[in-house]
Amino acid sequence: MGEPVTVVQSATANPSRIRFETNRSFTGMGHERYKEGDTIYGNRPPDAIAKALLATGKLDEVHVYAQTVTVTVSAGKDADGLKEIIEDLYTYYKPGVPVPTEADFA
Repeated sequence: MGEPVTVVQSATANPSRIRFETNRSFTGMGHERYKEGDTIYGNRPPDAIAKALLATGKLDEVHVYAQTVTVTVSAGKDADGLKEIIEDLYTYYKPGVPVPTEADFA
């Protein structure tokens, strides 16, 4: 359940940068840039994407503009699993995870 995000991964002219085109707009017309080591205080969609991607330890930077997420992969690292993080961002109920009840919110 939730809202799966469709993601198409593509290379850029810079081999350390990977672009992810999605079917959701995360920022409207604003640009958001996050660097490894930055404290991300917000909980907006671009903040959530950056937190999840930077938590992998594979990235130096995340840039979010509208429906495009561009990452800079750290030297010696790969982009494996990053696409899936974005795809699963709004999938809340996964196999093996119990669905919350009213009592969970009381």
